[in-house]
Amino acid sequence: MVRKLTDLGVFIYFEKENINTQRMEGELVLTILSSLAENESLSIAENSKWSIRRRFQNGTYKIAYPPYGYDYMDGKLFINKEQAEIVKRIFSEALAGKGTQKIADGLNLDKIPTKRGSHWTATTIRGILSNEKYTGDVLLQKTYTDENFKRHYNHGEKDQYMIKAHHEAIISYEEFEAVQEILRQRGKEKGVIKGSSKYQKRYPFSGKIKCAECGSSFKRRIHGSGNHKYIAWCCTKHIKDASACSMKFFREDAIHQAFVVMMNKLIFGHKFILRPLLQSLKKTNYSDNITKIQEMEAKIKENTERVQVIMGLMAKGYLEPALFNTQKNELLKEAAILKEQKEAIKRAIDGSQTILVEVEKLLKFATKAEKQIDAFDSRIFEDFTREIIVFSQEEIGFKMKCGLNLRERLVK
Repeated sequence: MVRKLTDLGVFIYFEKENINTQRMEGELVLTILSSLAENESLSIAENSKWSIRRRFQNGTYKIAYPPYGYDYMDGKLFINKEQAEIVKRIFSEALAGKGTQKIADGLNLDKIPTKRGSHWTATTIRGILSNEKYTGDVLLQKTYTDENFKRHYNHGEKDQYMIKAHHEAIISYEEFEAVQEILRQRGKEKGVIKGSSKYQKRYPFSGKIKCAECGSSFKRRIHGSGNHKYIAWCCTKHIKDASACSMKFFREDAIHQAFVVMMNKLIFGHKFILRPLLQSLKKTNYSDNITKIQEMEAKIKENTERVQVIMGLMAKGYLEPALFNTQKNELLKEAAILKEQKEAIKRAIDGSQTILVEVEKLLKFATKAEKQIDAFDSRIFEDFTREIIVFSQEEIGFKMKCGLNLRERLVK
């Protein structure tokens, strides 16, 4: 903000610190004091964390917000009888085999509000089912903040503190452990690993199908009933509000068939599609880009030397402070633009090299394939496909890792 105001010819005088940004030494002192203030802020934060850890250790830490089922009075947790009955219902339904989404749907259907008066979700239910506070115990430091004040889940990076019999329990240990076992078992069945990017790797198509109309991801759903159930994928925005996106669902087996047809076309026509593409990429001359990078580096070096020159003139009193600040800011902006242009060229070279490797990989697969594939293979899909774009219920596009974008019709 100081530099923006200086560019406009507006200078700031800090009375307490006796700093005037119109003078060169003013900005230098301000920078030093800012650094000291930042260090002081970090020191205060560390002191606060130390204080909280000490309260964790001696059991005097007060829970900031009571979980659903409890109220906070005089520094202690007391059972809210009405909410406690809902907590018991949630655990009972989980033990009976209901999934978290079905439990949430049931509570919403009965118009039971959450603690903050909103709707129940599967995530909220999962949070209740895995919260040890309902057994009367408290586990402290489940999360922590790093040096950049970003919060993370504690997976063993920091000490945790368990306080037994901290308050009155709503759920028995036996019920709680039985529910945890159910959650773990369902996680194993669905390939869910706690603390990982689970939903991106849960199914081959998870996170890879995008809607051409609204840009949202597609969600896996089970359609039909009885013996006529089938897997379908639907736009998440359409699920929430059909008027916001008109893209309807399509069956998973239709994607399988479209992918098989597309791969067989590549296998059959690899000599006419992939081989010429590979030869074209190999002929690409990167010398022009390398020359551009060298030119950028020379300009960046020249920019640095110019900054040093005007700093020398300022130090000797040959340059007015306002003019010095203006010229310095212009040079800094120019340096930032040059560095970004240099990085952009480097990224372009790296991207081209990656595409070349992916084309070679796909060509090798197509050449070695003794015959066309007759069924969908998730490993082949993940090896060569980056993303699927849904244009309509009749047409989708495969974005390949090698840079090809291939459209296929969906057979109903």
